[in-house]
Amino acid sequence: MQPKIYTVTEITREVKDLLEENIPPVWVEGEISNYTLHSSGHRYFSLKDENSQIRCVFWRWQAFSLSFEPEDGMKVIALGNITVYEKAGQYQLYVEKLHPLGIGKLELEFQRLKERLYKEGLFDEQHKVPIPEFPQVIGVVTSPTGAAIRDIVKIIQRRAPDVNIILNPVRVQGKGAKEEIAQAIRDFNQYKKVDLLIVGRGGGSLEDLWAFNEEVVVRAIYDSKIPIISAVGHEIDFTISDFVADLRAPTPSAGAELAVRDRTELIKEMNSLLNKLVSLQKSTIDLFKREVESLVKSYGFKRPLDMLTQLSQRTDELYKALSKGVKNFFEFKKKSLSLVLGKLNVLSPLSVFERGFSLTRKLPELMIIKDAGLLKKDDRVEVKFLKGKIESKVEKIEKE
Repeated sequence: MQPKIYTVTEITREVKDLLEENIPPVWVEGEISNYTLHSSGHRYFSLKDENSQIRCVFWRWQAFSLSFEPEDGMKVIALGNITVYEKAGQYQLYVEKLHPLGIGKLELEFQRLKERLYKEGLFDEQHKVPIPEFPQVIGVVTSPTGAAIRDIVKIIQRRAPDVNIILNPVRVQGKGAKEEIAQAIRDFNQYKKVDLLIVGRGGGSLEDLWAFNEEVVVRAIYDSKIPIISAVGHEIDFTISDFVADLRAPTPSAGAELAVRDRTELIKEMNSLLNKLVSLQKSTIDLFKREVESLVKSYGFKRPLDMLTQLSQRTDELYKALSKGVKNFFEFKKKSLSLVLGKLNVLSPLSVFERGFSLTRKLPELMIIKDAGLLKKDDRVEVKFLKGKIESKVEKIEKE
């Protein structure tokens, strides 16, 4: 049998098809050499190690994702597809993503862990629990000094001042951060007296947010019996904690808004429901009245007119009683809410000042003085009143 004789083009295409059909997208690590940024916007370079090299092409429309400009000698990690440039008979890598070596390894590790945990079912919706609509105690796992905790406290206190907030302070990046975050979640579950957890931090680089991609943190969130809102970074940031949590918030501020309903909006909603209920009852009773009036005018009810007039009068009485009852019910609810707000005002530090009390602090350290024995003669003190403050010097001390 005569052996088949291939043309150069045919054998090149055979090799091209074999490579492209049998090698999936791959990550390749190497050092950039012969880097060229063409006027077309395409980038051509080689990736090499101590033994080999491979030609690479980074098309202009793929390069929009670049966060740095490559250069010769830079060590990188590239994601791409193996193909063959037929004209030169040379295999090469069509690059889709390019990262400096450190960041590239983190992203690769992120994708591997995400895929593994996804296959284990940690992200399945069936494992997620609903966020309570009206939590009374909210636990927060974040840094005690970052902007995230300030934003969370400010928003919750504005929207729902009766909600208690418990902070379990942790490091959110660097050595020991992942262990502290995971342990804080377990501590809250052991404590059991919180209705909801917010776990997160403000924005940062991939390395800054990495603690929330650690498996120990992800599994602590998955094992939590308390519903968790993951609030990490900015809107464009995603961590593995976001996928396993019961709810993902794009920012810590958004997490606080998702955690509690706005008290002002609730009052408006309650008033709206009250008006709708009264209107519905009035419409229903008006309908009954019209039906009764229609029956009264009919031939069959002309004789027992007195009975119908009494029923009509009774209908009016029932309407008034019902309207009054509905109104009283919602007035009672309003008063109950006012009592709760009054209690909150009584607990406010400002109410103590309004009753004539003052606050004394030692200068310059601003230490609050509860015992005269903490002072000595000639010490300077600051006395704060409801309106204004004074500074004075201790002349005489009497101890109880």
